[in-house]
Amino acid sequence: MPQDFEHIQSRLNNIRSVGPILAALRTISLGSWQMALNRLRGLRDYSARLLSFLPLLLPHIDETRHGLPFLRGKTASRGQALPATERVIALVIGSERGLCGQYNAAIAARAAAYFAAQAQDGVALEIMALGSRMIRTLQRQKRALCWAQSLPVTRLPAFEMAFRLTREWLLRYEASEIDAVDVLYNAYDRSGRYTPTVFRLLPPDLPSAAPLAPEDVSLSAPYIIETDPLRMYVRIVEQWTAINFYTLLLSAAASEHSARFQLMESATQNVDRLVEDLTQELQSARRQAITIEMQELASSAGLLGKELRPEV
Repeated sequence: MPQDFEHIQSRLNNIRSVGPILAALRTISLGSWQMALNRLRGLRDYSARLLSFLPLLLPHIDETRHGLPFLRGKTASRGQALPATERVIALVIGSERGLCGQYNAAIAARAAAYFAAQAQDGVALEIMALGSRMIRTLQRQKRALCWAQSLPVTRLPAFEMAFRLTREWLLRYEASEIDAVDVLYNAYDRSGRYTPTVFRLLPPDLPSAAPLAPEDVSLSAPYIIETDPLRMYVRIVEQWTAINFYTLLLSAAASEHSARFQLMESATQNVDRLVEDLTQELQSARRQAITIEMQELASSAGLLGKELRPEV
């Protein structure tokens, strides 16, 4: 009986020590999850506002739009699927640490199917990876990585990294060194839900130059552009593409932290139930130990008959 009592007490102490760790991970995941969603909401509005300037700017550059940067290989209509390309950068976004369920396994499976389809089409891939977990997964699969980088553990990805990568890709795209950039990530759906997704970041899906409506012409004065329109166009496209890429990073981060929060919430509830069960078991063991001790005392004092004495 003393050994059972000590065993239960040891298990209870160990499980109670896990509780604060789970609570801390849950709080961190919740904070990062909500921060990512807040940034996403702000970026979507900013991106739409930034893109709305292009139709007004394009007529000041070239009426035929021939020779404009970043338009090589653009489809005729928005949302139309681009044809297969020969040289594609594929960036796979995973997580920096675990405890997020099937998050990395889901995007790894989607990436494997994507790689197989691209190989079948004869596409030359340059594979990149973000997140230590995904880097190790791709290395175990013997994938040759041309670039890889870890993600921050205690904060969201930085916009500076997104802008630097986007600018490099745009320069290579304009120099005809690559034909497209695909980003593979877990798109945030809702709490604890995400969808492995392939997003074509380049070529950029830019709007056409739209003429002003009659009511806009009558109510607004002509726009005055004091800087070089082409330089402004390039800057807007760089910023807009970088924001699009950063939106994907934030969506992946929201998916990761949401999944981790749900797991930590479930683990915390399981710990609470185990603590309650072990506490009741410990109290039962204590009552049984006290009962046996009282019987032994009574027996030694001759207060119990032989048939009621506890067995040794």
